[in-house]
Amino acid sequence: MKLSIVVPVYKAEFSLHELVSRIISSKPMDFNHLEIILVEDGSPDNSWQIIEELSQNYNEIIGLKLSRNFGQHHAITAGLDIVDGDWIVVMDCDLQDQPEEIDKLYQKTKQGYSMVLAKRLNRRDSFLKKFQSALFYKVYEYISGVKQDKSIANFGIYHRNCIVEFNKMREPMRAFPPMMQWIGYKKSSIEVEHAQRKEGKSTYTLSKLIRLALDIAIAYSDKPLRMSIKFGFYISFLSFLFGLYQLYQYSIGEIKVPGYTSIIVSIWFLSGVILFFLGITGLYIGRSFDGIKNRQLYIIDNKIYGKRKG
Repeated sequence: MKLSIVVPVYKAEFSLHELVSRIISSKPMDFNHLEIILVEDGSPDNSWQIIEELSQNYNEIIGLKLSRNFGQHHAITAGLDIVDGDWIVVMDCDLQDQPEEIDKLYQKTKQGYSMVLAKRLNRRDSFLKKFQSALFYKVYEYISGVKQDKSIANFGIYHRNCIVEFNKMREPMRAFPPMMQWIGYKKSSIEVEHAQRKEGKSTYTLSKLIRLALDIAIAYSDKPLRMSIKFGFYISFLSFLFGLYQLYQYSIGEIKVPGYTSIIVSIWFLSGVILFFLGITGLYIGRSFDGIKNRQLYIIDNKIYGKRKG
């Protein structure tokens, strides 16, 4: 059997050597062949040069260099498009996903599961990173209406059948975990040790995480549109009650300048509501516009193989 490892690479020049050596040394014994697909996603450091060096030392390496930064989930897609393994692992490049846990994930598949996801036990991130992640999942779950375990990210092992179905989905808004969740198949999860980041810091800022949550929710749910209908109903109901109150005030002579306050409040408030929901509608139209362009999901600038391949 063959095992494929897909790793999106961004700002990882100091971790790649250790990552590859640990992957090779911890390969499960059931696999005769191994390929490690490193997808350099427009990284501003020397990550691609390191991948080139690794390809000279390890025949298991396949390196893809994207023409620019397309984003982590597009980089994962680029790697999954060329995998050749019976089982596929997706993991991050910063060594927080530990290669030694791959065998544990694979052993769980023998119980009949097509995918086994890694639950990060005792997550080793800063308080700020944990807070940002928690806020991301709260926004995502509320807007999409889909529950997501915040201890689970990209790290997991997937049968080839799962990846074949994933590769059929070519929408421009890519989000690996919810797309795999949509596919279905029998799945499970196990707890793994989450390591401390050794170099650098996460490139996901709070604003990027919230934007990602909104993008995912809009791409995979119509809940924001349904929320706008409910909100519109509530506004109409409150406006009706406000109108009754204004009639009462008028009847007892409390309104000195008839109509001024109610007109100003109504104009500003309802204008804001209208603009808000036009914005939501515009986001959906924009996502549809991106889809009908039918552009490629990524562009490969360079591709290299290990020293005894190709």
